[in-house]
Amino acid sequence: MPGHNAAYDTLFAPGRLTLGLMTPLGSEAGAQPDPGQATALARLAEAQGFAALWARDVPLMVPQRSPADTTAPQASAVDDPFVWLTLLAGATSRIAIGLAAAVLPLRHPLHIAKAALSLERVSNGRFVLGLGSGDRPEEFAAFGAVLEQRAQVFRERWPLLRAALSPDAQERALMLQQVGYPVLPAPAARIPMLVVGSARQSLQWIAEHADGWATYHREEATQEGRIGLWQHALRQKLGSARKPFVQSAQLQLLEDPAAPATPLELGLRGGSAAVRDYLQRMHVLGVDHVMFNLSGGRPAAGVIEQIGAEIIPALSAQPSG
Repeated sequence: MPGHNAAYDTLFAPGRLTLGLMTPLGSEAGAQPDPGQATALARLAEAQGFAALWARDVPLMVPQRSPADTTAPQASAVDDPFVWLTLLAGATSRIAIGLAAAVLPLRHPLHIAKAALSLERVSNGRFVLGLGSGDRPEEFAAFGAVLEQRAQVFRERWPLLRAALSPDAQERALMLQQVGYPVLPAPAARIPMLVVGSARQSLQWIAEHADGWATYHREEATQEGRIGLWQHALRQKLGSARKPFVQSAQLQLLEDPAAPATPLELGLRGGSAAVRDYLQRMHVLGVDHVMFNLSGGRPAAGVIEQIGAEIIPALSAQPSG
């Protein structure tokens, strides 16, 4: 089977924990990000040793509020993720470009394939495609999709998308049988397809079909259990536990490097020493990549530079568990 693209090797190098950033960075809630600032921060993240820049797929500006938030709900103004990631890819040359995650039940797999293959080509092999099932009833209603059918639709659309993105002639045969024509020429290498969240699928299904699993931050003992279940599912389906485990996390990095870590909803707050120790523990448990969603109001450039100076250099030699 053909190997994965350069982005896969960047993110999931054996024996290393790598870091990514959810974008856009440094924008006020509800405001559209400035493209000039976004490209400058992308270049800074690449220079500081981050492995990936990520974007979300948010089809509609539906007001959202977390359970712990007592303020009025706000609607995020999120640009189309493929267009946004193309902007970031054009501003950088090495860092991986990832989507976490396209809502597969709301996007036709051929549309996703066309965009993914285009972004893979213009980024020179740096694209990672995450896919989720979606969870906002308002969006399903607006697109004429049935919320209760999203798990089934996700499974049904996956094989055609996988075939369209594959360089392997046998895999691509499915697309030609169903569609008759390719959307674009085959890529030089496999574009990684991650399941983000559960997508309402079993871990065994994800282990068999996806190139990795991305999920959210949990308390450490709970996350250790989830990683164990993931590795067990891989052994059940493939006889191997070597597909990556990716974790997202909210991060409020404090300027004082010695500030202790305290929990946040879906993440943590603390100084660089505590965050570094946390990341090293998670890698020993089996986490391969962490995508940070920066919060706390500090200028994004300063946080990126602090992570690059005080955290990333200590991660490269950390042995995995």
